[in-house]
Amino acid sequence: MRIEMDSTDRKLLDALQNNARLTTGELAQMAQLSQSPCWRRIKRLEDCGVIASYQARLDRRALGYGVMAFVMIGIDHQNEMRSVEFENAVIAIPEVVMVHGISGPEDFILLVVARDLDHYSTLLQTRLHRLPGVRQVRTCFSLQEFKGMGQLPISD
Repeated sequence: MRIEMDSTDRKLLDALQNNARLTTGELAQMAQLSQSPCWRRIKRLEDCGVIASYQARLDRRALGYGVMAFVMIGIDHQNEMRSVEFENAVIAIPEVVMVHGISGPEDFILLVVARDLDHYSTLLQTRLHRLPGVRQVRTCFSLQEFKGMGQLPISD
């Protein structure tokens, strides 16, 4: 659902994307508001789902995940029940950090992290190939990340 936003709302969203730890006082100062109206605006953006959550962005390499792979998976018998089984099983794998249903020859694309190639190989053989209905798996390894999932454009 899209809501009406003015330039002040966009300033607040942009500021929060840059630093979700800003206090209401700091946000109010940036948006040239007093604290109460600023808090009400942020609350409205949260309630309408524009602000989905607050979280820390972690560095995968600092946590020991040196490998990042895009894994395209085709499943057999593409139907709702098979897709739900697959989705439930894949969500339970911690190394799978993102899953999308896609168009094209494959049905899903996964973003997977692993400590190293041996860890990925084990994960592929023991978890990914054994997901419900898997008929095809294709992996592309990220060699260099230029721009990760970052900020969304806040436009008029």
